[in-house]
Amino acid sequence: MRRHLLAAAAAVLTAAIALPELAMAQGRGGQDQQRQQEEDAAKKRKRDAEWGNRQAPLPALRNAGPCPFVKTLYDAARYVEFKDGREASANVSFSGEIQGISAGCQYKDEEPIEVAMEVLFELGRGPQAEGRAKTYRYWVAVTDRNRSVLAKEYFDLPVTFKEGEDRVYVRETLNRIVIPRAEITTSGSNFEVLIGFDVTPQMAAFNREGKRFRLNVGGAQASNTAGSPTPQ
Repeated sequence: MRRHLLAAAAAVLTAAIALPELAMAQGRGGQDQQRQQEEDAAKKRKRDAEWGNRQAPLPALRNAGPCPFVKTLYDAARYVEFKDGREASANVSFSGEIQGISAGCQYKDEEPIEVAMEVLFELGRGPQAEGRAKTYRYWVAVTDRNRSVLAKEYFDLPVTFKEGEDRVYVRETLNRIVIPRAEITTSGSNFEVLIGFDVTPQMAAFNREGKRFRLNVGGAQASNTAGSPTPQ
């Protein structure tokens, strides 16, 4: 799918604050760990088949400076919808995760910064899902390095799961994110382009706490492993 986004940016603040990086803990040992590794390997093979070794949609040219930072906001990187708000694998209806981002930019002289990006979504249908159609909602925001939002736009991502299918991969293309520069010396490193699901405060807290299920929450097998999520 292809999208177009026009982001109007204000004057750039020079202070830079990097987004926090949260380390992921190691999995458990024994059979659970082996099973998880096998599932992760199969998941990666399928993702690589969909994603491939793709280049950024807008190759970097001889720019006046570096490109903006393009990343997923951790609190909104995953979407896990629970029936009745109960955090258990058997209660998952729909889920989603941003699996990869490919991006590039170009700008020179007094021209604005143009960013293009492709985003790979993995979307799941859990044991409590009603129907096979789901419209996910995500957003793209342009911020300055102080994380003040300069522009933000929402997008709908409709998905239909085929009979017997509990997981799909969807690639979204954002062709044109335009960031005006205050002056010719303003480089892309003064900006960040963030992407995330439109999540509830409860979903954001679930992500922030690093909670995950050992089995894929989009898989039918999750109905056989009811219980609380495992923090990582």
